[in-house]
Amino acid sequence: MEKNLKRMATMQRMQSVGLEIFYKNGYYDTSVDDILKELSLSKGAFYYHFKSKEEFFISILQNIIFPKVYSELIAPFEGQENPAVILDKCFDNALETAEHNVLDNGFVLSKFMTEFSGKNETIVKLLKEMFKVWEVNLITNLQKGKTDGFIDRHVDSEAVASFLMSSYMGVRVLMINGNAKLLRYKYIQQLRSYFKTIAVKR
Repeated sequence: MEKNLKRMATMQRMQSVGLEIFYKNGYYDTSVDDILKELSLSKGAFYYHFKSKEEFFISILQNIIFPKVYSELIAPFEGQENPAVILDKCFDNALETAEHNVLDNGFVLSKFMTEFSGKNETIVKLLKEMFKVWEVNLITNLQKGKTDGFIDRHVDSEAVASFLMSSYMGVRVLMINGNAKLLRYKYIQQLRSYFKTIAVKR
C-alpha cells in the first residue's frame, strides 16, 4: 500500500512538472532528458513509470488537463437551471483563475491542439475527444435551457456552443501578453450582452 502511494505521488509530481515544461517549451522541443533534469530523476526511474515520452504526455492529458477542464467548464452545470447564468459564472471563474496562472492563460487544450495537429494523430484524437465532451455538454445544457424556458427556442444551440468555445479560447490566448484583468472584464461584459440576445424575453 505504502509503495503504491509513493509511486502515485512520484507520478503526480512527474506529470505536474512535465506539463509545465511541455507548456513552456512545446512537446517536440522537450526531451526526456530535459524532464529528468528538472525532476532530478534517472532515466531508469522515468521508464519505470512510463514507456515513452508520448505515453507520459498522454498520462498528463488524462490525469491533469481533462480533470481540470471538466471541473472548470463542465461540472458547474450539474444540477443547475439557467445555462446563461451558469456560463457567466463558469467562464468568469475560469478566467479569474487564468489571471493568476501563467500556465493556464493560453488554455492548454488549444495550445497543444495547434502543436500536435498533423503530427500525432493519437494525441490529436484525445484532444478532440476532450473538446467534444465540452461541446456536447454546452449543447445539452443550452437545449435544456430552451426546454425550461430560459433560452429562446429559435436559438441554434450548436452554433452558440461553437461561438462560446472559440471566443473563450481566443480571450485566453489574448490574456497571455495583454492586460489579463481588463480583457477578462471586457469579455464577460460582452458575453452578458450576448446572453441577453438569446434569452427568452420576459
